[in-house]
Amino acid sequence: MRRRTIVFIVCSPHARTGVSTTARLLTDFYLARNQPVEGFDTDPHEPTYGPLFGDVVRVIDATDIRGQIALFDRLLVHDEIPKVVDVWHRSYERFFATVKDIGFIEEARRSGVEPVVLFHADATETALAGALALAAAWRDQTMIVVNNEGAAPLGAKAHEILARYPARRKFVIAALNGPIAKALEVPGFSLSRFLLAAPSDMSIVVRAGLKAWLTPIFTQFQNFEMRLELEGAEFLR
Repeated sequence: MRRRTIVFIVCSPHARTGVSTTARLLTDFYLARNQPVEGFDTDPHEPTYGPLFGDVVRVIDATDIRGQIALFDRLLVHDEIPKVVDVWHRSYERFFATVKDIGFIEEARRSGVEPVVLFHADATETALAGALALAAAWRDQTMIVVNNEGAAPLGAKAHEILARYPARRKFVIAALNGPIAKALEVPGFSLSRFLLAAPSDMSIVVRAGLKAWLTPIFTQFQNFEMRLELEGAEFLR
């Protein structure tokens, strides 16, 4: 049986919630396993995700008809290559309006493509309302709430806030302290290459800190992928 093609829609209606970080982590998760992956950065003005991966990630304008054609036509190809879409907060509303107008979710399911919304939580009511609206529009759609503790900390009420989101699953991206976080900002630094061979000039403390941060994140991704495969297995239908 062919595996479903996963399309990760990484999104938030707000800036600085960790959307591009999650897109980066997902892409490196697949590259570290030598598995093909494609990405799309929908911020055509100051892309963050796209420049990190060269030919693997395309920068497109999701508000432009040519960009929409390039994006959605490719997302509907059932080739078993995971796709990662970094939805810029300024194109969030237009992106999901297009998803609705063209019937993307429904067409994807008919094509063997599995869209997965990774909705980034924050403490605002507007973010919660956005997640509820998406869940109401596509009731059978897989949604995972992402809690990036560094980009959008939820504080002491984190459990209460996350419980209100319409998602059975969540990913937690732990915060990084300053010196270790700065390693991610070094031009040309690749997390997937780091896992294979850390730079010789990197501090052993930074090296250990990055690995300790990455391991539970990649474990969450792997567990979700395995669970999705089990749910799609013929003997469980």
